Amino acid sequence: MRVVFLEDVEGVAQGGDVKEVKNGFARNYLIPKSLAVPATHNALQRVEKLTRSAGVTRVKMLSDMKELALELDGRRVDVEMRAGSSGRLYGSVTNAIIADALSEMTEKDIERRTVEIAEPIRDLGVYELSIRLHPEVAASIQVVVYPIGTDPDDMIPSEEDEEAAEEATAEAEVIAEAEAVVETTVEASAEEDSDDASEDGDSDDGEEEESSDEEDAEEQEEEK
Repeated sequence: MRVVFLEDVEGVAQGGDVKEVKNGFARNYLIPKSLAVPATHNALQRVEKLTRSAGVTRVKMLSDMKELALELDGRRVDVEMRAGSSGRLYGSVTNAIIADALSEMTEKDIERRTVEIAEPIRDLGVYELSIRLHPEVAASIQVVVYPIGTDPDDMIPSEEDEEAAEEATAEAEVIAEAEAVVETTVEASAEEDSDDASEDGDSDDGEEEESSDEEDAEEQEEEK
């Protein structure tokens, strides 16, 4: 079905565009939600006006999203969950839960699809997530998943803990590099030993052949 888009539909078209879409998509989604109308003669006459109007709406939306991003950026969302002694959650923290928490904090509608999370969170801990409000606008938030009945601040590592973790990481890297050097040295030494053994074997074979030739010559002399 050929339709005229009344406003922007992300990833599909912009307001004022005239495009061919699947019948089901038009009848079940675009038209009921007033996002597009069939491309009749009257609708096509409105294309220029719709394009200008969509452009104005687009600019305002971008401005609103930038303002919201400033409000969200650096925010911390605390999520209380039941968990086992290993830190594994009885359930999971989804993008819908995080979006609802942000909506409550800002009193603005935050859609769950804007919360970029590869898969639901299933362990206690501190997570850094991105909120993609617009193709050109994003904000970073911190999500603290903590056990029921405890203080979420206890999940935040102290400066001493962070320094200790950095030192442990650096030490592990040094050890890994040293092990790699040792392994390379051992392999090189093994190759040299193998080469030496091969050369010795070739030399012994040559001596054996020479000795055999001498014995054959002596036997021929005796026969004469």
